[in-house]
Amino acid sequence: MEVGRPGPGEARIRHRAIGLNVPAILAQKGSLYLTRPTLKTYADRPADLLDMSRSLFDVVLSGAVKVEIGQTYALRDAAEAHHDLQARKTTGPTVLGV
Repeated sequence: MEVGRPGPGEARIRHRAIGLNVPAILAQKGSLYLTRPTLKTYADRPADLLDMSRSLFDVVLSGAVKVEIGQTYALRDAAEAHHDLQARKTTGPTVLGV
């Protein structure tokens, strides 16, 4: 049987691949909810986001985590940077400098 690709908000579970009939098990035990967490899931309030951001930057500034910048562009070259990103000519983080 040919099955199309999952649409937005859908997921495909290949239950036969692991030898379990997952849908039958779930039918006996209840419902299954698949979620895709976003930043808002973890930092719903602005104060939470600020606190998490401070913690992240503290770790980066301490040197415990090194951020490697792939390429930089002057802000006036933003169109070139966009073109390079679309053309997959970049790797890692891209920074636009002021």
